Amino acid sequence: MHAGRDDARISRVNTYDISNDPARLQLAAIHAYLLRSDGSPGIPQAVVARAIANSMCFGLYRGDAQVGFARVITDQATFAWICDVFVDDDRRGQGIGKGLLEAILADPRLAGLKRTLLATSSPAFYAPFGFAPLENPERWLLRPGPVPTD
Repeated sequence: MHAGRDDARISRVNTYDISNDPARLQLAAIHAYLLRSDGSPGIPQAVVARAIANSMCFGLYRGDAQVGFARVITDQATFAWICDVFVDDDRRGQGIGKGLLEAILADPRLAGLKRTLLATSSPAFYAPFGFAPLENPERWLLRPGPVPTD
């Protein structure tokens, strides 16, 4: 049993639990996946830990094993950015990624936001949830920073 909030399990899909309890997050498992992902290759574990500490996080679990994750950066008033989303490769196609996203979008802290943003290599997966290409992408700017080292 994990120490954490009593209401931490917010959803269940098939035989998987979705939880927003930070005490259940398994930093080593999250880091291992992100380390080999297209979005954050080589990211240091300390950076992942700091990002988790400053975000709303959702874990996907089969028993005690963490098999998926998503992080939301938000002011809980007008804007959210969903990022670092993953489901273990060998568990895809079971509807659990859909369940994870549904749990995130149903979280009352994210209700009524003006914008929810994400970047993905799989736009077709997110389209049924109302995600679409940016309107006026020329208005969106990016200021790249250095690669995190700690």
